[in-house]
Parts: sequence; C-alpha cells; structure tokens
Amino acid sequence: MSKKEMITNALLNLFSLEDKVIVVTGGAGAIGGEIAKCYARLGAKVVVADFNEQMMAEIEEEISGEGGECLTVRLELPDEDSIRAAVDTVLEKYGRIDVLANVAGINKRMLMLDGAEETYDRIMGVNLKGTFLISLYVAKKMIALNETLPEEQKVRLSIINVASYNSVMMLGGVAVYGMSKSGVHALTRSQAIEWAKYGFRSNALTPGHIKTKFTTQLWNDPSLSGYLLERIAMNRPGYPEDMLGVAVLLASDASSYMSGQLCIVDGGCLAGGQPWDI
Repeated sequence: MSKKEMITNALLNLFSLEDKVIVVTGGAGAIGGEIAKCYARLGAKVVVADFNEQMMAEIEEEISGEGGECLTVRLELPDEDSIRAAVDTVLEKYGRIDVLANVAGINKRMLMLDGAEETYDRIMGVNLKGTFLISLYVAKKMIALNETLPEEQKVRLSIINVASYNSVMMLGGVAVYGMSKSGVHALTRSQAIEWAKYGFRSNALTPGHIKTKFTTQLWNDPSLSGYLLERIAMNRPGYPEDMLGVAVLLASDASSYMSGQLCIVDGGCLAGGQPWDI
C-alpha cells in the first residue's frame, strides 16, 4: 500500500459519510446547498428539504451530475403537517435518518422599536420552533425504529443545528434573530443531555459573519464592512464553503464522543478580532 493510499483509507475510515442518510433543511440556501453538495460528494444519501423548489431542483441536478444521490422534499417550517410529510417521505424511501442538519433559517434586520409581532413570530417560528419540531419528530421516529433493530444496526442520530455568532454576541438590528439563535444553542445542549441515552448526539455549527447573496449589500457598504472586518481576526468575511469542514466532522463518526457543543467558525471574531497596533 502506498503512502497516499494509506492516508486516503485513514481519512475515509474517520470521515466517510458513505451510505449515511442525511437530511439538510434549508438545503436550497447558500450554506445549506454547499453542505448538501459536500455530503453527497462524500457518499451520503442527501435529502434537500426546502420550500424553494426551483433551487432544490438545481441542487439536485448538480449533485446527480457529479454522480451523487439526492432526494428533494418540500418543507415549510414550522408547519407540523409539512414536517411530518417531509420526514415520512424520507423514511419511506430510505427507512432511516442518520443525520439531521437543521440549516434552515431566516432574518430581517430591524431595530426592536420598529419590530412587529408578525416579524417576531416568523423568525422565531422558522429558526427555533421549526428546528425544535423537526428534531423532535425525527428523534421519536428513530427511537421507535431502534426498538426493532439489533444493537449493531441501531441509528446513532447526529443532529447538527446551525446557530450563529449572535448566539453569543449581539449586533444592533438583529434582536429577534439573536434570540432565536440563542434558543438554538440552548436547544442543542438540551438535546445532547436528554437524548444521549438513545445514542443520539447534538451539536451546533456556528457561523460568524458569512458573505452570501443575502448579505452582499452589507459587505459592499464601506462603513458596515469596515466595522465587521475590524472584529474578525482573519480580516475577511466567511463564505459558505468555510462551513464544510466542521459540517463533515459533526456528521461523521469522527465526532462520536462530541455532543452539546457550540462549534464556532468565525475567523477569530469571538476570540477578540484584530489586535491593536502596538
């Protein structure tokens, strides 16, 4: 065996996602789409769950074109009927769910004094209630399934909740979003504590300031972008591709003794940003 083959085999044994059934909510979005494609390239049976059918079709086409496996299901969070229908469709096709990546999330930047109940309900509904409800439904289904399986075939569910820099630190204009993502952090720890006895794990992938088409306006503003860059040690925005390493770690057996963690990928922002010029 060559050195390259030895390294390849070691990496595959540690990080392979081959044949794992992975559901990615918000899988048609900027971060969710990159994660879904990455999982498929590593051999997973990827389920893209989203409400944007056009974008889902594009992600499916790209994955299929690379030889990967992808199923798309329509999902409207936090609607319980939609959640049950989506999860049941996955189980009808694959029989199990090994990883639930809760990437779906929304935001609307506004000051609290300009807020409205409707906006609050929508953001909290998708980001926190939706994450809670789909996690609960999947967990119950996998607990019931495991009762019928021998030990070596039981599902060791890994839940990956996407939190945020705003789970820890706040910026003006994102109060409700920050509340929802702080809730996701708390939910992650609660899942880790309560569901460990079933062999399940839960961790939070926690992005910093990420540049996507939805935040381009922010990054194109010299004042706002300058404010952010001063607080990022690496002096650059994050990109969806920067999330992939941790996303793979949390989905794979490499993180089998890791649960309840806030896994921060922020370019050194929360560490303290750029140093003073001394």
